[in-house]
Amino acid sequence: VQLQASGGGLVQAGGSLRLSCAASGLTFSSYGMGWFRQAPGKEREFVGAISYSGIGRYYADSVRGRFTISRDNAKNTVFLQMNSLKPEETAVYYCAARKTSGLGYNNAPTYDYWGQGTQVTVSS
Repeated sequence: VQLQASGGGLVQAGGSLRLSCAASGLTFSSYGMGWFRQAPGKEREFVGAISYSGIGRYYADSVRGRFTISRDNAKNTVFLQMNSLKPEETAVYYCAARKTSGLGYNNAPTYDYWGQGTQVTVSS
């Protein structure tokens, strides 16, 4: 299984980025997908998740209303649209896949596979 995250980069505060995560080696439409981030010296934190069907979407309180998670099961890809970015959101962003559905979508240990991460840097 491979999860390849891309789309990170340097953006000014208030700007936008769209992250992508291309999956291979698994039945993508059977997996819930999540995005997490980890800043230097901090623990990995939940950002957003989407159910295998795309109907259920969940967000951390800190990003709700600014970030949007979506997926294209035909292309085995999950996206994270990030708007109004803040400097404190500078981090490595990781995508992850979980076979389990339901509760626990914000809990990293419930995910089965992880991508390598993509760096997002928000300048002030």
